[in-house]
Amino acid sequence: MFDNVFVDPDALRAFRATGMWPDGTVFAKESRGGQTKGSINKTGEFQREPVEGLELHVKDSVRFKGGWAFFEFGSNDPARQIPTKASCYACHQTHAAVDTTFVQFYPTLIGIARAKKTFSASYLSEIRASTDSGAGKL
Repeated sequence: MFDNVFVDPDALRAFRATGMWPDGTVFAKESRGGQTKGSINKTGEFQREPVEGLELHVKDSVRFKGGWAFFEFGSNDPARQIPTKASCYACHQTHAAVDTTFVQFYPTLIGIARAKKTFSASYLSEIRASTDSGAGKL
């Protein structure tokens, strides 16, 4: 499975300037299956059609408890908010590097968060534990 994450340019500019996502940020995450041995690709893996899942992550600290809400799309159905009791909310809260987002998996963003010192306390604790065991790096 591959996830492609898109964010609007204004939110990205704000993140580059501050190391935090502003209210109004919207992430779109599409999930696609992987495939091997296609065309000239004989050893790697690449994305295939169709899109298998689509989610939006919306930051609005006035409307949503915790500041963020996650929405998923069905095949032809309108988006519906994923209930806040779903495990994805707790996972983002516990393991995300910045503002409940997984910038640690994006080389273009992790350096900004490091420079701006905007890592969440839970992420720092998790990384320190990994570093103590020889697995992680800040």
